[in-house]
Amino acid sequence: MGTLDGKVALVSGSGRGIGREVALRLASEGAAVVINDLDKEPAEETVADIVAAGGRAVACVGSVVDGDFAERFVAAATDTFGGLDIIVNNAGYTWDTVIQKMTDEQWDAILDVHLKAPFRILRAAQPFIKANPTPYHRKVVNVSSVSGVYGNAGQVNYASAKAGVIGMTKTLAKEWGRYKVNVNAVAFGFILTRMTEAVATDGDTTVEIEGRRIKVGVSQAAMDAVKRTNPLGRPGTPAEAAGAVYLFCTRDSDYVSGQVLTVDAGSR
Repeated sequence: MGTLDGKVALVSGSGRGIGREVALRLASEGAAVVINDLDKEPAEETVADIVAAGGRAVACVGSVVDGDFAERFVAAATDTFGGLDIIVNNAGYTWDTVIQKMTDEQWDAILDVHLKAPFRILRAAQPFIKANPTPYHRKVVNVSSVSGVYGNAGQVNYASAKAGVIGMTKTLAKEWGRYKVNVNAVAFGFILTRMTEAVATDGDTTVEIEGRRIKVGVSQAAMDAVKRTNPLGRPGTPAEAAGAVYLFCTRDSDYVSGQVLTVDAGSR
């Protein structure tokens, strides 16, 4: 028996990194999971891994910023598994520079993926949630960042979006309490993912996202600083990040709502 037996979860950006680990954890506890990624291959790989382990999953491939995505995502849960109990808004990436060099395209792209997309997904989910009350609490977990809590130089777009996620979380906790929905956020510190694990030496480490080549990685100095200042002496892992999300998906958080859990090993 799993703690999430019979539950149905949406996890955006779950083909890789933190999202994948969240999906695997929820599935291991009995939830049926809708997997999302920009690319078909990582989404289907995550689905296959869940199914091979005896779980249930289906892929909903595509960009969370597409105009019809939110409705497709919600329908993938309700049509395939007949319900919707957990929503984890995780998809996103960074596109950094200082404000005087930041273009409108950079600003809009990051606000769209981190703030508008979760807003649309939650808006699309509301009619089903309202029309299908449950005797238990549903869960929403929005992924924020310590950049959204404290700010971070070179990330005015990302920090603004992640601060907005916190505002959205606190507001929906008030709006959706009457539906027996707990709405919380996790604010991650340094977690090793494909966006952060590379050491950026020549500035040529990139990934392709939405047809753009986005620089990724951190400087060696930044990596060394994390190891020196983090109380645990290291960055976090995607599996550890997923554990924090999982906490908000269980019955143990039924009277916890509108909260932001900072997940940075006590660095701040």
